[in-house]
Amino acid sequence: MPALVFDCDGVLADTERYGHLPAFNATFEEFGLPVRWSEAEYGEKLLVGGGKERMATMLTPDFLAAAGLPSDPGELAEHLASWHRRKTEIYTGIIAGGSIPPRPGVRRIAEEAADAGWSLAVASTSAEVSVCSVLAHVMGDALAGRFAVFAGDIVPHKKPAPDIYLLAVSELGVSPDDVVVVEDSRNGMLAALDAGLACVVTPSSYTGGEDFTGATLVVSSLGDPQETTRVLDDPLGLDPTPFVRLDHLRTLLTEAAPRPSSRE
Repeated sequence: MPALVFDCDGVLADTERYGHLPAFNATFEEFGLPVRWSEAEYGEKLLVGGGKERMATMLTPDFLAAAGLPSDPGELAEHLASWHRRKTEIYTGIIAGGSIPPRPGVRRIAEEAADAGWSLAVASTSAEVSVCSVLAHVMGDALAGRFAVFAGDIVPHKKPAPDIYLLAVSELGVSPDDVVVVEDSRNGMLAALDAGLACVVTPSSYTGGEDFTGATLVVSSLGDPQETTRVLDDPLGLDPTPFVRLDHLRTLLTEAAPRPSSRE
């Protein structure tokens, strides 16, 4: 049976702008760190995969001096881990508050796939606890329980490296030709394509201006009756309107050209 694999942040919900960014800034304030990321600055940080990795970009000599932090790598790693744990706690609290709505169509199409016997998964660079909180919020506990979760530091390299998707394909026990990935960013798309997978892109509020050349389909969202899909790039002529259905994904798998992974 085919598999439908979602990225988390920006795909299941617009969590970067309304969840992760305020959680990072609240963490910086709690720890007395002399930094607050603006929305524009955080957009640049999103080019770096992983929350700890984004925090690590701050650790310049000037920042360490201003924050009164040690320069010893081991001590810095402990500080970084502590900040990230607290940031994750704040973030999951934001998600639990229910203020961030799911993106259109993600639950609908996941329900269609589950009913048809497809495997379901999430593959993300975010911490597993963060991913699971978003998954339960968007899908509900029963449907979320049908998902395999691949998240955090379980692979050596984060997106745009293909590692997380190669692991997902292996663990799900499916052929790469039977997998559809839903991503929102160029880094995520490149990871999926390099793993030899078809990729549908639904740009989020931070990624709308990125280059999605190579994606199998680019749409404003998966869509639902309340917010229909706008087609942005449709190289296979699927015409997924008024919204993307499971039949469109089946056709995508049938008609898409072979997608050899660079790791083969």
